Amino acid sequence: MNEIVLLLLLAIIGFVAGVINTMAGGGSLLTLPMLIFMGLPPAVANGTNRIGIIIQSITSIAGFKSKGIKPTKFGVYLGLSALVGSLIGAQIAVDIKGETFNRILAIVMVIVVFFMVFKPKINIEDFIERVQGKYFWLSILAFFFIGIYGGFIQAGVGIFILLALTSINYMNLVKSNAVKVLVVFIYTIGALAIFAYNQQIDYLYGIVLASGNASGGWIASRWAVKKGDGLVKIFLIIMVIVMAIKLWLDS
Repeated sequence: MNEIVLLLLLAIIGFVAGVINTMAGGGSLLTLPMLIFMGLPPAVANGTNRIGIIIQSITSIAGFKSKGIKPTKFGVYLGLSALVGSLIGAQIAVDIKGETFNRILAIVMVIVVFFMVFKPKINIEDFIERVQGKYFWLSILAFFFIGIYGGFIQAGVGIFILLALTSINYMNLVKSNAVKVLVVFIYTIGALAIFAYNQQIDYLYGIVLASGNASGGWIASRWAVKKGDGLVKIFLIIMVIVMAIKLWLDS
């Protein structure tokens, strides 16, 4: 396929992923396989994906801030905890064999999609937000392990962040999404540094992907897009299953 067409397709996939990541999570289930299919080794695809994630996080934070939802100290603390974990996870990702990573990614993709379909719904409207005392430290611990996972593979991490914030802290979805993009921004700095140090980044593909991620994240953060969620989910499920099968067969 023509290189320009591939780059355009990568930007489009990045845009869709930016919307999905900001609304809930799971956009890397599309971008990681896409980068691998474009010929990047798995570790390089994993590192390259982080450029899009970090730029998307910046625009998402700006989008939330423009709507009056500003970063909080609580989010920074969680981000720093996740940052420590991400350094461990990213180093594991750099050291792992490509074939093994592909198979792990295929399995993770199916598990995350299953969780997206069957995840429990938590009604927190009548609950009081819990961000102090033991709940603060529970969150710090949870986000350390989330950071390890995010540093290692990233795919679907937003879903686990939202689950932690709503189930441990009883935080509403709007605030949870704002905290989520801040946490991802902070820990991705560490993961990106590890991949860059190990020369596991394709900067051209990363910048093209980032352009799509950023625009998708900006739009999704400024508008509470609820119509079409079902269609996005169906599209994501189909694409992820197809990509997971191909990843498994090619590894």
